[in-house]
Amino acid sequence: MLKRTKKDENSTPFSVGDTLEEKPAPSTLGPAVGQERYSVEDTSTIGERITIEGSIRGEENLVIEGAMKGTIEMGKHDFSIGPNGRVDGEIHAQNVSINGLFKGTVKALGKVAVTKKADFNGEIKAKSFSVEDGAYFKGVVELDREAHKKSAVTETPREPSSPEPAKQSVIPPNDVKMEK
Repeated sequence: MLKRTKKDENSTPFSVGDTLEEKPAPSTLGPAVGQERYSVEDTSTIGERITIEGSIRGEENLVIEGAMKGTIEMGKHDFSIGPNGRVDGEIHAQNVSINGLFKGTVKALGKVAVTKKADFNGEIKAKSFSVEDGAYFKGVVELDREAHKKSAVTETPREPSSPEPAKQSVIPPNDVKMEK
């Protein structure tokens, strides 16, 4: 790396391969230099003017404001599509919030929320699901059941017992006259 000196600043331009060594300006928004204070709540954002084709895997929350085509695997972290975001593909995350355009499949360990600004076309498999009034939604939803709820719905077959007595008809035969 080349260091720029006073003489270099005012004289010849640098060639294409040369770079400048600059010290970053101090920032009050992030951790101080030398400190690494990252938590599970960290969120990365893919901006409006970014387009990605392929796959994304991450261990933190992610918001897409740009365009994405492919697979997104966030494990036990949350994923959001912003109001200007466009995603075509498959999403695996803890919780998913759709505010923009989505076409594909969502598999969430927790909740999927489709907001009123969303345009959703696809499939959802999650523990819970919500759609706000005004959202466009065309799709299939499969909600995971918990073990105790599954057993209550599924009955165990009864063992064969003695035949039940024939049930009598409630409708009287035609030859019997009813009194008024």
